[in-house]
Amino acid sequence: MSDILFSSASEIGAAVRSGRVSAETVVEASLAHVAAKDPNINAFTDVAVDRAIARARVVDADVAAGRDPGRLAGVPFAVKNLFDIRGLPTRAGSKINRELAPAAADATLVQRLEAAGAVLTGGLNMGEYAYDFTGENVHDGNCLNPHDTSRMTGGSSSGSGAAVASGMVPLALGSDTNGSIRVPSSFCGLFGLKPTYGRLSRARSFPFVPSLDHLGPIARSVADLALAYDVCQGPDAEDPHLSNRPVEPSSETLDDGIAGLRVARLGGYFAKGHAEANAAVDVVCKALDATAEIELPEVARARAGAYLITGAEGASLHFDRLRARAADFDPDTRDRFLANTMIPALWVTKAQKLRSWFRAEMNKVFETYDILIAPATPCVAPKSGEKLLTLDGVEMPLRANIGVFTQPISFVGLPVVAAPIWLKSTHLPIAVQIIAAPWAEATALKVARYLETSGIARAPVAEV
Repeated sequence: MSDILFSSASEIGAAVRSGRVSAETVVEASLAHVAAKDPNINAFTDVAVDRAIARARVVDADVAAGRDPGRLAGVPFAVKNLFDIRGLPTRAGSKINRELAPAAADATLVQRLEAAGAVLTGGLNMGEYAYDFTGENVHDGNCLNPHDTSRMTGGSSSGSGAAVASGMVPLALGSDTNGSIRVPSSFCGLFGLKPTYGRLSRARSFPFVPSLDHLGPIARSVADLALAYDVCQGPDAEDPHLSNRPVEPSSETLDDGIAGLRVARLGGYFAKGHAEANAAVDVVCKALDATAEIELPEVARARAGAYLITGAEGASLHFDRLRARAADFDPDTRDRFLANTMIPALWVTKAQKLRSWFRAEMNKVFETYDILIAPATPCVAPKSGEKLLTLDGVEMPLRANIGVFTQPISFVGLPVVAAPIWLKSTHLPIAVQIIAAPWAEATALKVARYLETSGIARAPVAEV
C-alpha cells in the first residue's frame, strides 16, 4: 500500500474519497517513508505524527458519513518551516526563532490545503531566514539532493524540494523571494510555481523581503501543482499585500492546449549559463516551436535592483537580532545582513524607480508574447560545500549567484512555473522558467502541462 504515496495527489484524493483506501493508511505510509528515508536526506525538521494521524481520521470519518472531505482528501503534504504550524515555533531555518512561543494557528495556506482534505505531516528544512540558494543550514544540517546525495538541493525551500523528490510527500509549500521555489525545483527535478506577487496569502508566514516574498507549491506533476494552487487562492483580510482579484481556477484549463500562444526565448543575459542550462532551453523551445529570441532591457541592472531591495529590507527586518545575537546566525547569513545595513537609502530609492520602469518594460513585452522561456538555474545541482560558480568565464560566490536567472523575474513579481528537464548528457535535472504575464498563472501551467504530456518535462521519484 505504500505505493499509493507515489501516485499523484489527485489520484490519492480520488481513492480516499471513493473509500478504496483510507486517509489513515496513506498518511501512515507517508510517515513510515519519512522515518525510513529522511535520515539520508534531512528534509524534515518537525514530523507531526500525532496531528497527521488525527487529521487523517477526521477525513475518514467524513468519507464514512457521506461528506465530501475535498479534492485533496488524505493527501500528505509538508511545509517550509517559515509557515506557522499550530503548536510549533516558526523556525524560519534559524537558531533564534526556535525559542519563539509555539504558533497559535496555522498559516492561511496550510489551513486552505487542510480544508480541501490534505493532511499536514510536518515542517521542512530551509536556508536560514530564507537568505540562501544552496539548501545548506548550519543549525539543522544540510538538506541533501535525493537524486544524488553528494549534491545540493538548492534553497531556500530545500526541504520542500527534497521531501517531494524523494516521495515522502506528493506536495509541499515553499516560499520564493528571489528564486527559492524555482532553484530547488531545478536541482531536485520538480514542478514549482511562483505565483504573481500578491496572488496567494502570506498570512502567518515568517517574512524575508516583504515587497518580494511569494508563497507557492512544489509537486511532481503539473496537475498536482495546479490543484494545490487553486485550493490556496482566495481573499484573506490578514494579508495587506494580497490582491483582491477573484479566484481563477487553473486546473480546469490545463489540457486546453497551447495553440495560438506566442512564445519567445530570452537570450542575451539569460544565455550565459552552463551548457546544460542552454540545452534545456533548446529542448523546450523546439517542443514549443518557439523560434523568436528576445533580449530584455537592463536585466543586469534589474537583478542589481533586486539585490539592493533584498538587502535593505532583509537587514532592516533582522537589525535587532543582529545587534543582540549576531553569534547565533549562520556566519554567511550574518555577514551578508550586516553588510546590507550600510546600503544607502538613495540606492534603494533608485532601485525602486528602476523596478517601476522594468515592470513597464516587461508589460510591453507581454503585448507581443504570452510566454517567455529562460533557464531556472545556470547549472545542475553543485556538489555540497562548493563555494564558487563560474558564469560566463567569471568566477563568483556560488551561494549568492545561483539565482542569477530567477532574480530579475522576481523583481517585478511575474508568475513562473519551473519545469524539470532531464538531458541525456547528465544524470541530473535542470529546470526552465515558463514566465507569463501578471495574473496569467493558468497560461504558464498549460505550457508546463503540454511539456509534461509530451514527455519533455518530468519529475520522477528519486531512488534514495
